[in-house]
Amino acid sequence: MIERLEKLVDDITSLNSKLVLLIGPPRSGKTALLAQLSQRRNVPVLNVGAALGRQLLTVPSTRRHLQAADLMKDLTDETARQGLLLLDNIELLFDRTLLLNPLDFLKRHAHARRVICAWPGEVRDGRLSYGRAGHPEYQDYGINGLVPFEIK
Repeated sequence: MIERLEKLVDDITSLNSKLVLLIGPPRSGKTALLAQLSQRRNVPVLNVGAALGRQLLTVPSTRRHLQAADLMKDLTDETARQGLLLLDNIELLFDRTLLLNPLDFLKRHAHARRVICAWPGEVRDGRLSYGRAGHPEYQDYGINGLVPFEIK
């Protein structure tokens, strides 16, 4: 599977949007696959929940939504290597109080560099989702402008 992902990472270099989402059920190996890619490419994986969470703790809660995108941009700029950004544990981006659109945020970053991200949701009937319908953080998206990499 890692060989298939590495080929895809190389193949997307010329695309306008270079976003690959690793999609699979919990414990399907998304994090392990990112770790393998990290080791092979010598690029660190950014644990968004841990890194952004630490940064946001220094910001008053009433201002977090104003600074979240800039803090995340700084973190991604520090972590990306060789035109490649690896992201895991992105659930914090869905926090409604931060007022972020996680998929748009990822797509914007994928114009400048290849972004490989473990997606904490699923793809079904050509739609990408996070959470379950009715949940406050539920999101539903089309898959245009990204490359799904499904893990069974």
